[in-house]
Amino acid sequence: MNTPQRLPYYTLSPEAYNGFAETKKALSKSSLGKALIELVWLRTSQINGCAFCLEMHAKALRADGESAARLDSLAGWRVSELFSKRERSALAWTESLTHVDKTHAPDEDYAPLEAYFSEAEISDLTFAIALMSAFNRLAIGMRQ
Repeated sequence: MNTPQRLPYYTLSPEAYNGFAETKKALSKSSLGKALIELVWLRTSQINGCAFCLEMHAKALRADGESAARLDSLAGWRVSELFSKRERSALAWTESLTHVDKTHAPDEDYAPLEAYFSEAEISDLTFAIALMSAFNRLAIGMRQ
């Protein structure tokens, strides 16, 4: 079903939207790296069911050389051997925060991050997940 866009939120609320864009720009400088951030954004968008964001982040990952096998198995990363321990800890945190209403971000999802990420990277990762969740809600809510 192709539903018309409800409101052009990016032009109606330009200062708020630009704040999100500035956060995205700041994250592009993170030592997490573009590939991990895009992977996390794709997984967040899978969970939230944002078709617009799914297409955008899968396309970005493919353009940067991400394998079809990893993209195809991202939703099943827990049982796939294609993801590193570092990526697994980031993806677990992604799922925990994206489902925060159910998980309440427990220590067992947070603690593994400390083995693979600096405090600044954990903060950046958390911002990346929060930002994509916000973008997903805008795109879904306004039918982008």
